[in-house]
Amino acid sequence: MTRILYIDDEDEIREIAELSLEMDPDFEVLLCASGREALAVAPQWKPALILLDVMMPHMDGPATLAALRDHAMLRSTPVVFITARTQAAEREALLALGANGVIGKPFDPMTLAATVRDYLR
Repeated sequence: MTRILYIDDEDEIREIAELSLEMDPDFEVLLCASGREALAVAPQWKPALILLDVMMPHMDGPATLAALRDHAMLRSTPVVFITARTQAAEREALLALGANGVIGKPFDPMTLAATVRDYLR
């Protein structure tokens, strides 16, 4: 099984993402509602890829990414931001932070798993 960690503060978006990702029978999905929650579970769970919302309260996506990169066990785990902010300059800024990619919100539930699979290659 390929472990995918999805971090988003919106309940409905997490549910849609989980259903979408689990259409791929090889994906095992863990949902987190905040960056802090993700930092507490990710080192032990060891995801193959992390999907990370940009705008969240308390600890936003960029702060979460920085904290993930500071953790030895998560330093090389691919992180893909999921955001409604998809202008070229915004995408470039997120990639410059060390993200492996950016997926636009709203994402297509029918193709999310395939898009994630592409980032795993």
